[in-house]
Amino acid sequence: MSATDSTKTKFELSRRQALVAFGLAGAAGVEAVRGTPSAFATDHIDVPSISGRVVAIGIPGASALAPVGTFLPGGPIHDKPELAAFTQPGRVCDPTRILVGSTSNFGAPKANADQAAGSFLSIDPSGADLAVPGRFADSGGQASALGGAVQLYSAQSPNWRNGVYTPGAVTADQTAVANPLGMSINNAFGRFWPANAPYGLNGPGSSSIADPDGRPLNNALNPSTGGVYYDGVTGRTPTQVIAGAIAKAAVGTALIGRSPDGSGRAVFAVVVADGSVVQEHTVKALDGIAPPGTVQPLVHRSWGRSRVPLPRLGVVLNYAPELILYVSQPFDDSIKVIRLTTGGPPGSEVFMPAGTRTIRSSSLDQPLDLAPVRIETAHPDRASNTTLQPNTDFYACNRGNDTIVRMRQDGTVVAVRRVLLRHRSLGSARLNGIATSTDGSRIWVTFVGSLPGGHDQHGGVLELPAF
Repeated sequence: MSATDSTKTKFELSRRQALVAFGLAGAAGVEAVRGTPSAFATDHIDVPSISGRVVAIGIPGASALAPVGTFLPGGPIHDKPELAAFTQPGRVCDPTRILVGSTSNFGAPKANADQAAGSFLSIDPSGADLAVPGRFADSGGQASALGGAVQLYSAQSPNWRNGVYTPGAVTADQTAVANPLGMSINNAFGRFWPANAPYGLNGPGSSSIADPDGRPLNNALNPSTGGVYYDGVTGRTPTQVIAGAIAKAAVGTALIGRSPDGSGRAVFAVVVADGSVVQEHTVKALDGIAPPGTVQPLVHRSWGRSRVPLPRLGVVLNYAPELILYVSQPFDDSIKVIRLTTGGPPGSEVFMPAGTRTIRSSSLDQPLDLAPVRIETAHPDRASNTTLQPNTDFYACNRGNDTIVRMRQDGTVVAVRRVLLRHRSLGSARLNGIATSTDGSRIWVTFVGSLPGGHDQHGGVLELPAF
């Protein structure tokens, strides 16, 4: 047997072993690791409350949100003066600000008429009762309003096409953001990574690498992909190590870390609305991780009202002592736990599934988003709003009853809090996203709908104390 054949055989065996461990050898989408018990947590009959304050209103479809955070030395946003300028106090990527997803372009013209609008706002969370003007960004750039307290980071508008910096990319016409449903920020050694549903849950999705100016990656090392991964056209060439595509909406994302292939490049996990999970390599483009049905699919799902934003889910990563993805499953009132390992041909190693389990709890009621209780802010390979500090808990944001659950990684419920506004219920408004401040002292949640006593019908952001 040749050395090449031997390597290929070893890889096929390791991949088959991983698939068997993952429960995929016979039937894709079957609950993995047969015989592995799900984690059940105790019910909480009396639920204490936490009362928040309004940061901003007037944000249609307010969804994913993330603290910008500090970018570490050694990464491009810290080290390159032209990028670091965007992180100065009051600028769009000031570390103290938060990014908030919306279904609106806030007046900016669409780049692609057949796709949904959408944007990320950069908001100063120290503000209160900020009423975001509906068309403040009609200039089509990184416009600002309310004395700079609200700024447009990126939108589904021509200024943010992939082709601005990479005109030869197969996704040159795609934008960094289009109906965004997720955001993971590589504060360790990279950039901003939105996840998008430009054609709704059932159409092809996209995920991007965005610079501080909100545009897809400048000076991309992969001229075919540039800074946007889309549908099935940006897979690894000439052959994927594991088959996969963003064939449906990208509904959640999290930084995994540096690639296991030794290149040092960033790899992100993206959960697709068909229940598959893919991995995106900054240089080598897209491979799969797990097939459709691994996570409960969101295709053909809705909250039951036509103007309510699309369902989405949360993704967070634990990196020590092993790599584990936690993914919320809002229509199953559960959290999918996916263990990761590595494998593949030398020089082309990828992340692979090593098994799953499911966390179930009567405290979970349509958990649509997750956030670390303590964000990893210091690790040079892992720092991200979607990365858990080792041994920390995570928060699950429940849309069904407007509660937040603090949960250990084994599924044990630590505490549950019902979200109130000035000690009153949220009325018809519903929670739609969660993020934690980098110092762990505050929680931000997005909501959609009208708050009691308010006239805004869109949505916005509340700030709450951590617990």
